[in-house]
Amino acid sequence: MIAKGFDSKVFLAPMAGITDKPMRKLVHSFGKGNIVSEMVAINALSRRNPKTYRIADVRDENYPVAVQLVGNDPQLFAESVKLIEELGACGIDINMGCPVKKIVANRSGSYLMKDMILAAEIIKAVKNSTKLPVSVKFRKGWDNLTVNAVQFAKMCEDCGADYLTIHGRTKTDMYSGKADWDIIAEVKGAVKIPVVGNGDIDSPYKAREMLDYTKVDAVMVGRAALGRPWLISQIHNYLEKGVEPKGVDIGKIKNTLLKHIEGLEEYYGEKLALALSRKYVCWYCKNLREARKFREKYVRIGNLEQAVAEIENFFIQDNLDIEERL
Repeated sequence: MIAKGFDSKVFLAPMAGITDKPMRKLVHSFGKGNIVSEMVAINALSRRNPKTYRIADVRDENYPVAVQLVGNDPQLFAESVKLIEELGACGIDINMGCPVKKIVANRSGSYLMKDMILAAEIIKAVKNSTKLPVSVKFRKGWDNLTVNAVQFAKMCEDCGADYLTIHGRTKTDMYSGKADWDIIAEVKGAVKIPVVGNGDIDSPYKAREMLDYTKVDAVMVGRAALGRPWLISQIHNYLEKGVEPKGVDIGKIKNTLLKHIEGLEEYYGEKLALALSRKYVCWYCKNLREARKFREKYVRIGNLEQAVAEIENFFIQDNLDIEERL
């Protein structure tokens, strides 16, 4: 067990605008796996911004959800943690790895890897304000000339973090290139607290490979789960029970996409759900024949009823060529 509330060796990564309640609920419906919310900005939360408050509220989800916080003010972090506890979180994840420009420009996310004094103050403030498990998610470093993940990990441990998640890319790498599993292994060897490895896990076999190569305690899966919400449970079942993953047929892909859109409508309403569904359609249709034409047609659809009809029409077995997808 990584920490109280977590009972799997695989985590769904926090992804802004993606790991919302509909996505979390869908991932959970397939089976076990640890779930982290999308990023919650402490500045907006402190102002009780309705949208941010809703993102942070996980009380009606019948499975554990760790909530990820991002910001740069130790006092606001401390205050936000109190609210997050009330909103049902099973753990707190501090984002010190987001490479997005607007986050970094606000001295948050990956920026904190350049300011370890401030990073340490934040971790201590959070730990002093909650009894929930506290994790820190960070990267290899700012760039390949300033790789400081091991030093940063030791600081996090010294400040009381319960476990760590390291993404094997630098801030300047963003999400390109190959993740550096060697630095993940170095971090694991440098601290005594549990470490979660993140980067390039796209199958149960890759998850096993990372665990064996780096000796981390768990893995985190992000982009590979887009359009494949069943992947988290497949990895869990393979790691825990040796269950070989089965291919996913056209019918399951279609039904899962429709279920996802139904969840979006329930949570956001029809208009926003339709807009959001466009990106999910791209992911669920990846590698399917005529997918590009279907996507081009889908973006012009004006209501969900028509959207569902078009999805039903597209996902016809005889009309598609697909290799089994894990």
